[in-house]
Amino acid sequence: MATIKDIANRLGVSVSTVSKGLNGASDISEELRQMVLDTAVEMGYSTKRSKKEENRKLCILIENMDYESIDEFGYDLVLGFKQNAFRHNWDVDIIPVTSSLQAEEKYDTFLLKNGYCGAFLMGFALHDEWMQQLANTTMPSVLLDNYISDNPNVCYIGTDSYEGISMAVRHLHKLGHKKIAFLNGSLYSMVSDHRQEAFEMAMESEGLTTSEDLMAYGYYVSDSAQYHVPGFLSAGATAILCGNDLIAKGVINECTARGFRVPEDISVIGFDDIPLAAALTPPLTTIRQERNELGKCAYIILNSLVHHISISKTLLRPKLIERESTTRVSKRTSNH
Repeated sequence: MATIKDIANRLGVSVSTVSKGLNGASDISEELRQMVLDTAVEMGYSTKRSKKEENRKLCILIENMDYESIDEFGYDLVLGFKQNAFRHNWDVDIIPVTSSLQAEEKYDTFLLKNGYCGAFLMGFALHDEWMQQLANTTMPSVLLDNYISDNPNVCYIGTDSYEGISMAVRHLHKLGHKKIAFLNGSLYSMVSDHRQEAFEMAMESEGLTTSEDLMAYGYYVSDSAQYHVPGFLSAGATAILCGNDLIAKGVINECTARGFRVPEDISVIGFDDIPLAAALTPPLTTIRQERNELGKCAYIILNSLVHHISISKTLLRPKLIERESTTRVSKRTSNH
């Protein structure tokens, strides 16, 4: 492991200058400080300060995900992580991340200069700047629904999308549905890609056929429904499987507005089981992600990475929650 002296030799500066850069002293330039931090990260330096009991800090980095209200997807994830971290005397900072922050700061440098021993990243897209840098990060990092190969410092945590989507398709098929539409979430998302593949595999496994006019990518918001539901209905769908519960909410609203009753005319099933799902009219059949447990597991994994126990992937099992938005297909709808 690199020492302060090694960094000083690499940069051709004094040991005291490197120490000032690592500890945020005000009497060196910001440019020199950044150079010290970048070099420290490149050489795999770990500050003694970050290992002290009184400076046990982790962070949750959040982009494109709501988390402040109990009704929002990220809330229980954050809560579960903080609950477990608190028990083990870690401080946790929650940091909203923008594309401009990623452009201005290197990922490792940001963690190092703020004294963080590791990070849990939620809501990041595959094309984000920091996602590219994670391929070579030396900082312990846990990714929700994203995977980086060949880096022992990074782990992927999520819910098994293949099992969850398979549960949903099997449930609908048992109810007699054959023309099942799938309104997925966003493009350029690993979890969306997995769920698309899972849907096609599950349909084939059930002996059902897929068609392009019954599959679409949208966004993980309710408004996605208005752009795709009319086409699904015209193509004769008797059930619509949705990439998350917010999409499902929009699908129910769109179907109702077009004179289709849920579930009598068309069944709708979601994914996540956020609190909103049970409160919809009708209450939503969905695939539950145990988000609080995901957050707790994310902490356990991050703590393991901090202590040099390398973990590649951790997948929690989903659960089918049956409510009133799905029912047996009627002869009328199966023929429309």
